[in-house]
Amino acid sequence: MKHVRLSVLLCIVLALTLAFTGCAKPPEAEKQSAKSAMDAAISAGADKYATDSLDAAKKIWDTAESQMKEKKYEEAKKSYIDATVAFNKAFMEAEKKAAADQANSALATVEESWKNVEATAKKMGKKLKDKEAWTADTKAISEGLGKAKEMIATNPSKAKPKLDELKTLVDKWENTFKGMAAAPAKPKTTKKEKK
Repeated sequence: MKHVRLSVLLCIVLALTLAFTGCAKPPEAEKQSAKSAMDAAISAGADKYATDSLDAAKKIWDTAESQMKEKKYEEAKKSYIDATVAFNKAFMEAEKKAAADQANSALATVEESWKNVEATAKKMGKKLKDKEAWTADTKAISEGLGKAKEMIATNPSKAKPKLDELKTLVDKWENTFKGMAAAPAKPKTTKKEKK
């Protein structure tokens, strides 16, 4: 009788084990998470800025898809999680490189504008009324451009707002000098008018 109970119990345990392993659910949530991460990476320009990372992530995705077809759900779940991490890495790389490109473009624009303003200042410097402000702003712009270059290398997303501030300052002086150039010159008085 004991052997029968033990045999029945063993059969039940074996049946339950087979039932649970055979009825594993497909990892749909993990698949969706990986798909969202892939879409985000592609939208961020990973195909342009982080091709190696994107390709590696796609290989993991393909492995997960293959595992799903073979109904290896536990392996597929892990692969989808790994793919999500890899796509997020590609996203971050793309974001950083895109921000660096934007910041470098903004830097070139500000530097070009600043060179033009400095050239104008040399020509019109004698007419400038607020030389102290000009000196202070010249120093601020020069230092700001140096800091912006450093920021592009370390944290390009923070460099863009700094460059926007510098552009505003450069534009202020550009407009000041344009206003000075457009102002009518004081007419020279002749000796007869002085009397």
